[in-house]
Amino acid sequence: MTSEHELGDETAQEALEGVVGLVDVGEGLLRDARNQPARRAARTIMASTVMRSTLIALLDGAEMNEHASPPAATLQVVTGHVQLVVGGEQHDLRAGELVRIPPQRHGVRALADAVVLLTVALH
Repeated sequence: MTSEHELGDETAQEALEGVVGLVDVGEGLLRDARNQPARRAARTIMASTVMRSTLIALLDGAEMNEHASPPAATLQVVTGHVQLVVGGEQHDLRAGELVRIPPQRHGVRALADAVVLLTVALH
């Protein structure tokens, strides 16, 4: 049975055809990160007029320095172990964990090779 509910400009069926294997794509990004001076790689995997999801691979010790936060965002650890630093506080996150990023400056540090999914609201 197909659903007729629309998700933005696409039907539910069209949305489901866009399934992304986060672990597989993440493994490729980790390989790419090994060739980058910053020891990280990223790929936008889904985007619309209201949100964007970006898969980010960080090698052990790589960092995303402190930066401003969008109005609404989440960070999900797909594989590995990272540390989210917000307001001087450190929050360890492991594979399978999801956190809302507070709307303030923050940074991310890989405590092991890791792949994270960053989803942000664009408005």
